Amino acid sequence: MLTFLSRAIRPQSRPLQCRSGMNISRNWRLMVVIGVVLVYAVVSPSLSPGSSLTYFSDTVQFLLFFSASLLMLGNAVSSRGQIRLFWALIAAGSFMSTANLGLWTLYEVVLRRPLPDPFIGDVILFLHIVPLMAAVALRPHRLPEERRPYFITLNFLMLLVWWVFVYAFVIFPDQYVTRNIAIYTRNYDLLYFLENLALITILAVLALSARGTWRKIYWNLFVSFALYTMSSEQINSAISHGRYYSGSAYDIPFVASILWLLYAGALARSLKPSWEACPGKGERWSSVATRLAMLAILSLPVMGFWAWFGSNDSYRLRSLRLMVSLAAILALGVFVFIHQYLLDRELVKLLASSRRSLENLERLQTQIVQKEKLASLGQMVAGAAHEISQPLGAILRYSELLAAKDSLDSSQQKMLARIGQQAQRTQELVAGLLSFAQQSPGEKTLVDIGSLLGRALQMETLRMESKKIHVTTQIAPGLPPILGAANQLFQCCLEIMGNAMDALEESGGGTFSVKAWQAGTEILINFSDSGPGMREPKRVFDPFYTTKPIGKGAGLGLSVVYGIVQDHQGQINCENLPEGGAAFVLSLPIARQELMTEDLAEAAAT
Repeated sequence: MLTFLSRAIRPQSRPLQCRSGMNISRNWRLMVVIGVVLVYAVVSPSLSPGSSLTYFSDTVQFLLFFSASLLMLGNAVSSRGQIRLFWALIAAGSFMSTANLGLWTLYEVVLRRPLPDPFIGDVILFLHIVPLMAAVALRPHRLPEERRPYFITLNFLMLLVWWVFVYAFVIFPDQYVTRNIAIYTRNYDLLYFLENLALITILAVLALSARGTWRKIYWNLFVSFALYTMSSEQINSAISHGRYYSGSAYDIPFVASILWLLYAGALARSLKPSWEACPGKGERWSSVATRLAMLAILSLPVMGFWAWFGSNDSYRLRSLRLMVSLAAILALGVFVFIHQYLLDRELVKLLASSRRSLENLERLQTQIVQKEKLASLGQMVAGAAHEISQPLGAILRYSELLAAKDSLDSSQQKMLARIGQQAQRTQELVAGLLSFAQQSPGEKTLVDIGSLLGRALQMETLRMESKKIHVTTQIAPGLPPILGAANQLFQCCLEIMGNAMDALEESGGGTFSVKAWQAGTEILINFSDSGPGMREPKRVFDPFYTTKPIGKGAGLGLSVVYGIVQDHQGQINCENLPEGGAAFVLSLPIARQELMTEDLAEAAAT
């Protein structure tokens, strides 16, 4: 049967005929379902009640449900994500129902004796709806939600515990304690009907809210379980009135429901449905599910209170039901506590992620603003510097010519010297402005950061020692190269070191530290000192920002450093250290592996 129903699973060889081929396959499967039902409907009445009819009926029903279970399991194996879990839960419920039918077959066919009363298969049959409810509650047609698997597991366990409690509270006492068959049968049939009714109601809601292939699958599952609910009620009523026997006419709708389940599973296997976007419905569903879970948990103490104070049963039954209520409250309380703990942990992670996102956004905003400042100031400065350089050159030349004359007295000579000094200082400032405005990316090659830092430190060592500055280094060996302009990066290191030396010189010396290490796909470089720190760390990269005395700096050095680092796809930050001093942290991306390979090949060729 499974082979017939899934024959159309293989893809068609001609794409233009896929749609018609799939329609023929679906019609063929539907014809098989109707044909098997008709065969069963013809064979069953033709056999008189007895061992032959029992053997035929029990064996056919068991094999059909077992085939349906295998088909659902196959759908789970061939799917992914929530869709896989959906079919796995349906397969679990189907296997539980198969186990119940297997016990029927064992007693009636193999052992040839009536079912015991109480029958353990009734418990399995009652609980097999629980994984089916959990499956449809997943709503596999929706896009996967950001939920961890343990939340789904906890929700399923809570649902299972609640239904086990309902069974133990309502049915178990009359089934195993007092052996009141009439009350047990009435309660079992009613609860089982309500359980099935809840399942088909959820399926109907899903079928109405879904679109495309999922709507077809949901409607077929709805028809299957609706037939199952109707046939189960008819069979239970016939058993209560002593009119049922295996293979009777009451089994025909039951067999039809199994075959329709097979049809729905084979249809889903051929359609291979994927997720659908259903905007605006997820929050409503979550709200309803939350309220239902709240009502389920609140129902436990209410039922326990009724069992002890409102029931007219014996003390033994009231005590049993009260103990069952307390045990269920304890179990669900533990699950709720675990659920809340995991939810709090997820919220903390989300809060940390939001904080990191906000920090990254603020850093990106700062970088964009800084780049805009540099770009606009660069254009303005370039024009102004060119306009200033010409009259400034004339001032320097004429001041030199005047100073060469012997007819000037000492006061005039001093005045000319002062004019020359100020003109020279202005010329240096203009040169710095032009350097700032004319930054170019430069040719980039593979750069060894460790060697570059070593050269920069070697160049500045004598100056630092003369200013009583102690230098410490922690440069990790074998750092991978980066793609960059070596001269520009070297100038950045010297500029940062120069700022640190100026700060330490003001405080009479101190310690200057350089660290470099690899962090993932980046090289991190940390320059730190034990000086007085920065007055405004967030403004140090602004053009013309300086805290040095007049004549000591124009406030463009760190702006140039910022631009170079940005050109190398890196980042630079400045912060004051808690123990005192300031730190500059640079992050530069490591060169891609293919660039390293090409560079090694060129080196080998030369």
